[in-house]
Amino acid sequence: MKQTTLCYLERGSQYLMLHRVKKENDASHDKWIGVGGKFEEGESPDECMLREAKEETGLNISQWRYRGIVTFISDVWPSEYMHLFTATEWDGEQIACDEGDLAWIEKQKLFDLTLWEGDKIFLKLLMDPNQPFFSLKLEYHGDDLFAAKLDGHPLPLKP
Repeated sequence: MKQTTLCYLERGSQYLMLHRVKKENDASHDKWIGVGGKFEEGESPDECMLREAKEETGLNISQWRYRGIVTFISDVWPSEYMHLFTATEWDGEQIACDEGDLAWIEKQKLFDLTLWEGDKIFLKLLMDPNQPFFSLKLEYHGDDLFAAKLDGHPLPLKP
C-alpha cells in the first residue's frame, strides 16, 4: 500500500490549498488538496510531511500536529494510507509549486471548491481543534465515494 502525507497549513481562518492542475495522469487532477506526497525510503510520516511541504511551498514548518490517517481504496487508483497533518507555524518565503497553484482559502469557502467527497469529511474533522486522532476509511468507485468509516463506524453518505 502506498504511503502519503497531506498537510493543511493554517493561517487564521484560512488553509493553504493546492489546486492540482500541472501534472499528467494525476488522480487529483483539477481538485484542491493540501500539500504533501509520497514517502521516500526510511521516512516517518512527519519527515515526509516536512520534506514535501518544503518542496511544494518553500516553507519550513516548525509547529504541526499529526491529526489522522485515511485509508483510501479505489477501483481506479492504487490504494494508499494518507497521513493527515495541520501546521500553524513556519518560516521562509512561499514559492510557486510545480504540481499546481497554491492559494490561501477561507475555511468556510473550501466546500465550494472541487474536492474529493471524502476530503470534505476529513476537512470538517481537521477544522475541529478538539478532534482526537482519527482513522477514516474511504472507498471510491471512480470519483464517487460509496463507503466511509470513521474509527470503524460507517458514516452516512449524502445521496
